[in-house]
Amino acid sequence: MIQPLHLGDKTFPVNLIQGPLAGISCAPFRRLSWVYSQPAFNCTEMISCKTLMHKNILAQQRFIKKDPTEGPVCFQLSANNPTELAEATKRVTEYGADLIDLNCGCPVKKIRSKGAGSSLLTDPKKLYQLITAMKQNTHLPVSVKIRVEGGSNDIFNAEVAKVVSEAGADFLIVHGRHWTEHYETPCNHDEIQFFVEALKIPVIGNGDIACIESLKKMFATGCQGVMIGRAGVGQPWLIQKLIAEMTQQTFLMPTPREIAEIFVKHTEELILLLGNEKFAILQARKFAKYYARGLSNRAEFCETVNKVETLAELTKICFDSFTS
Repeated sequence: MIQPLHLGDKTFPVNLIQGPLAGISCAPFRRLSWVYSQPAFNCTEMISCKTLMHKNILAQQRFIKKDPTEGPVCFQLSANNPTELAEATKRVTEYGADLIDLNCGCPVKKIRSKGAGSSLLTDPKKLYQLITAMKQNTHLPVSVKIRVEGGSNDIFNAEVAKVVSEAGADFLIVHGRHWTEHYETPCNHDEIQFFVEALKIPVIGNGDIACIESLKKMFATGCQGVMIGRAGVGQPWLIQKLIAEMTQQTFLMPTPREIAEIFVKHTEELILLLGNEKFAILQARKFAKYYARGLSNRAEFCETVNKVETLAELTKICFDSFTS
């Protein structure tokens, strides 16, 4: 059910969230999500505490810049050192975060090998120290985003629930897969429900949300809110569409021309953020398949976009393809 979401001392009008996506969730993506959907909040992509501590401010811009026209933002941090996390928490609080999340779900080898991401799920002592470090260094709501035991031999759900509660996290975000499970493995709703029933703090469900049926299935776990992931890429209007469908209101899909305009606008803002047209175009190429979901010649469009090198070329291809 769509309803207000209470997290810590903050209340949001709706309980749908656009989640963090590596290489995607910088300010241009979040701003478009806010303009077209106004979710409870958007998330940054995962930010290493070492990036905040040791890289110059210019190198940090992709991660920390907030657009003045975007809505609330949750800064997601990656860490394994409580002292570094404490300092990073202070910094993102000063940078304008509205909430702060600790990533305990990333399955990438280079993150796990540093004792961060999903490796923290089997290190309850360290997890407790990290959550405590965050709570002691910000007045903002603090959350933890985790994976579940899934079909593995790992046993950590109950211990993670205990640590999250005792350390004082304000809410928990649960992606219903084990860190070794890929997207072909269905989201495990039963394990999300376990955390809903085990905890007194709000639980946000995450995994496989792309339509009203999948949204209803997630809400059936009893979770207080739902986080949308990959489905939001190329569809910044998706959350508003889901809200409209859940509340039985009319939703007008963007026209093909409007979708082309959004894709071009996304790319233009990437260029401004990164200060490098070539680098921004390389990133924009990755978004083509998402924006082109409804095109009959999707494969051909993506193949053509993968060859563009300038904004002018991308703009022409978009309007030729979406308005033909």
